[in-house]
Amino acid sequence: KKTVTEKEKEKEKEKEKEKERKKRKRKKGPRTPFFSLLDPRVAERPRRKNLRAAMSDEITFKFVKFAGGPAARFLGQAGSNPQLTVLFLFFVLNQPQRAATILGVAFSGGQPKAGVEEGPIRLVEYGLIDQVKELGWNVDMAELFDYTTLKPASDPDHGQCKNPRYVGAVTRKVAEHVANIVRQGKLAITLGGDHRLVGQNRSGIAPRSSTPIRTMRRRKTDINTPQGSVSGNLHGCPVSWLLGIAGEVPGFDWVKPVLAADRLVYVGLRDVDEPEKKLLKKHKIKAFSMHDVDRWGIGRVMEMALDHVNPKRDRPIHLSFDVDALDPSVAPSTGTPVRGGLTFREGHYICEAIAETGCLAAVDIVEVNPALGDEAALFQTVAIGCSLVR
Repeated sequence: KKTVTEKEKEKEKEKEKEKERKKRKRKKGPRTPFFSLLDPRVAERPRRKNLRAAMSDEITFKFVKFAGGPAARFLGQAGSNPQLTVLFLFFVLNQPQRAATILGVAFSGGQPKAGVEEGPIRLVEYGLIDQVKELGWNVDMAELFDYTTLKPASDPDHGQCKNPRYVGAVTRKVAEHVANIVRQGKLAITLGGDHRLVGQNRSGIAPRSSTPIRTMRRRKTDINTPQGSVSGNLHGCPVSWLLGIAGEVPGFDWVKPVLAADRLVYVGLRDVDEPEKKLLKKHKIKAFSMHDVDRWGIGRVMEMALDHVNPKRDRPIHLSFDVDALDPSVAPSTGTPVRGGLTFREGHYICEAIAETGCLAAVDIVEVNPALGDEAALFQTVAIGCSLVR
């Protein structure tokens, strides 16, 4: 049996060991496994007390240049470790600033309802440019062009088609603007205006890539042919020109087929005309209806859509978002509202999922019509339009 004296000595030894453990914990400091893997001297070197001292560390800068990519992972530790602070700052400051040009297309000639030409102005007035700049983008506004100057003195109907020469001239002009933006390596943000500008944007983007991709978020397909259109409104026909199935129409002889059917996908379809359904089946175009969104959820739908048109995530993507794809309770000021559309979050998830691919080359926000609905409805629709771009 141990004597009382021996027990007391053991207790004192345990207390001393506990004190030593606490001291070691205080001295240990934050873990720096990545630094020690690269060069053990970095982990052994005493921590600097300020950022300037850390910046003078040659070994730290060698590591910064070597491993700038994973800097974001260390953000949580950066405040307590000056070396990681340098790493994060180097990563941020050396990223090329993303650039975008906003192109306002104040045009409504592709459909009969007046007011949609005011959509781009309202979106900009709401502060869209500043909102995108706050995200770290270098944003400029393309010079506004008066498209009414392109209106011909005589523009008779061609079969069912209304204003074909006027719409064709505007289409060509906007395609030139978009092509110029994309050639500069910038993101083209086009604000409509009616959905006829979809063809304008794709025609402008096509020369940049031999494998263009098109993703459309709307309630209808806009794949009607001019000959098969019941209304004769050309804002329902742009995709047929891109696919090369539109036939000959005055004013559109310059348009070349630039889109393969397997590079096109629709999300959120509802209220689709019977001729459009036949064209989708005939050309085997991938389409997800609102029924599909309800069944699988928007996350799974977007995964399948992107896997179909861009399985390796290495092709440029053109996103065309018609606000009538959203439910009227979300975006009421639009020309063709139909109940049962995308929710606020579903619309945003679509944009976020495409942005995460890093392949976005152009985006359209179209069919915002300030003339429809009261001020509250307009404010709500313009706000959602700006939010989708962000």
